Amino acid sequence: MSEGFDEELERIKLRKLKELMGSGGSEGSSSEASSSPMTLTDENFDEVISRHRLVLVDFWAPWCAPCRMIAPIVEELSKEFAGKIVFGKLNTDENPQTAMKYMISAIPTLILFKNGVEAERIIGLQPKHALEEVLKRHLE
Repeated sequence: MSEGFDEELERIKLRKLKELMGSGGSEGSSSEASSSPMTLTDENFDEVISRHRLVLVDFWAPWCAPCRMIAPIVEELSKEFAGKIVFGKLNTDENPQTAMKYMISAIPTLILFKNGVEAERIIGLQPKHALEEVLKRHLE
């Protein structure tokens, strides 16, 4: 029951983010809305990565222990880089088309998209400082 509720909250957050982006909302509102990772799906993936300059996508699955271990790190980074990088999470079990399209063969896999194109791929559990370095390098 909680999982369905969480999914519904993610859909609402995504809809609100789209509304803010579409209506030209202020930067403060936009960065606040994007301060935690959004749920990505096969249906919205291409739109999200093409709409934003930098998007870090966490490809994960609920049964994956390293995915659960990296999740709080991704959450922290999404707050630290709010307004600069959009963060998303894609459940590979529920969204196999996108996982296959990007040839995800191990999880967690983090892919940083720059202007809609894959710029960097990080496979496996990594410490926060290593992920920060990658993100900072692409902000310059």
